[in-house]
Amino acid sequence: MKHIYVNFKRFDIPAELGGVNRTGTVTKWAQDIVENTQERLQKYTSDEADFTMFFPEAYLLSACAVKAVNSPVAIGCQGVYREDAAPGGNFGAFTTNRPAAAAKALGCEAVLIGHCEERRDKAGILAEAGAVSPEAINRILNKEMAAACAQGLKVLYCIGETAEEQPVWQKVLNAQLEAGLAGLSGMDIVIAYEPVWAIGPSKTPPGKEYIQKIAHFVKECTGGLPVVYGGGLKVDNATMLASIEEIDGGLIALTRFSGEIGFYLEEYLEIVRLYLE
Repeated sequence: MKHIYVNFKRFDIPAELGGVNRTGTVTKWAQDIVENTQERLQKYTSDEADFTMFFPEAYLLSACAVKAVNSPVAIGCQGVYREDAAPGGNFGAFTTNRPAAAAKALGCEAVLIGHCEERRDKAGILAEAGAVSPEAINRILNKEMAAACAQGLKVLYCIGETAEEQPVWQKVLNAQLEAGLAGLSGMDIVIAYEPVWAIGPSKTPPGKEYIQKIAHFVKECTGGLPVVYGGGLKVDNATMLASIEEIDGGLIALTRFSGEIGFYLEEYLEIVRLYLE
């Protein structure tokens, strides 16, 4: 089973406002994406692959509204709060934060947790208080995953090392896995490896051997959880990643990285084809 994810960051924002959406109106782009991919992805059986799309909150309802009964596409959100609502308990008084129960009610089936941008945001909050604590961040992410799993949401948990952490990558990744997955044995969790040191313009991505080494390490640490490449599944590396036995899929960020950068449906489907076929 392979797992193909898309994180729609900046895709909901029109280009004139600083985003990368050039393919449709803001009110319709999410439903267009689901409508125009789910039928064409039916060619891949459920034993071959699953497809999850993480949408910004404002677009979850329109995406879920057009999802067919037997759609191969799962709708996900870009994070949940570490606390949750419960009958007889807190009814959801978490202003500015989305509890897992709300994600479930909106129609979400999955959630993205621990993305390097989320980790950076939490580190920035701690820095305002004069603190540096990757351990605290891992514990908070663990609470987020626990809340998501309790609501039956599938979790894509991102881990990765920065350039400063690369010399001790084993220690860093093991800490992220150990603290992040504490108490969640048997839950529906997939690990995404993000080489944070290689993400961004002018950065050199890791080669096949490095990715294979990391994936093997993660599987050993987690007892064999699925591992996908979170550094960006794209046309340029789809065939290479497909050749790595330890890699179980990928996370797509953009489909086009030059010119009118962004997400384009035909390019997405071509990435899927290259990886799976």
